[in-house]
Amino acid sequence: MERSAFELEPVPPFRLDLTAWILRRRPDNVVDRWDSQVYRRVLALDDVPVEVAACQIGPPETPRLAVELAAERLPPRAEERAGELLSRMLGLQVDLEGFYRLAAGDPRLGPLVERFRGAKPTRHPAVFEALVNAIACQQVTLTLGIQILNRLALAFGPRCDGGDGSYPAFPRPADLAGLEPAALRALGFSRQKAEAILSLAERVVAGDLCLDELEQLGDVAAGERLRALRGVGRWTAEYVLLRGLGRLHVFPGDDVGGQRNLRRWLGLDGPLSYDRVRALLEPWQAYGGLLYYHLLLQRLEERGVR
Repeated sequence: MERSAFELEPVPPFRLDLTAWILRRRPDNVVDRWDSQVYRRVLALDDVPVEVAACQIGPPETPRLAVELAAERLPPRAEERAGELLSRMLGLQVDLEGFYRLAAGDPRLGPLVERFRGAKPTRHPAVFEALVNAIACQQVTLTLGIQILNRLALAFGPRCDGGDGSYPAFPRPADLAGLEPAALRALGFSRQKAEAILSLAERVVAGDLCLDELEQLGDVAAGERLRALRGVGRWTAEYVLLRGLGRLHVFPGDDVGGQRNLRRWLGLDGPLSYDRVRALLEPWQAYGGLLYYHLLLQRLEERGVR
């Protein structure tokens, strides 16, 4: 087993514990793991599954991240590539000064933001992963969605033996392309979801779909491109804009959990429509995605799962 260690310097303030929970969402997530001190994840670096472990050293105002890599054979530039992915996934270089400045003058937003100061906006390491996450969680509870995604990773993700056992990376398009829908249906996916995911994987592998191109598009163009994909509607597209492309002003307006969290925070009764959500978010529209994440943290805290 080859090992390597290095450090990263997040833009302060930064709290790894809060940030890891935004990424993992549920305590039984086997892809993004957190043991109250160390965040762990298997990442495929140049097709080599590498166990990545990160822990915070230093307080939120002067943070550093100690990172360790382990693999049977570390690929060239493993530290550089892992650092890039961790920076993306954990929002290490995102400066939230403007958001904090807005919150400081807002009697409703201020207490929420202060409670979770140092939480950074997370992203999936690849747009493909964001899309599969979104499709898996369509019209089911987040808890069930994570369980189905766990089964997918355990069945088809490349594995690495790390310090706390053998865990899978999230499956890449090449890991799924060529499978029959029945293979995914056995894991709990509906027929429509299985076919949508496999179609996506096959198009990426065939080279007729480049998801990385979405990074260069504006919200409207990226959303249109996403909704043209099989199985992708408005909620899925907005989920990917936020969690896949890092568009921090996007609050997925059709997100049932997000609607519920917003309603509870504002003290409202009854369900919220998409248009009502957008109207309610008007005072904080530039930071809708950040509000979405902070409300998620509040709900996790209330449920005692952090």
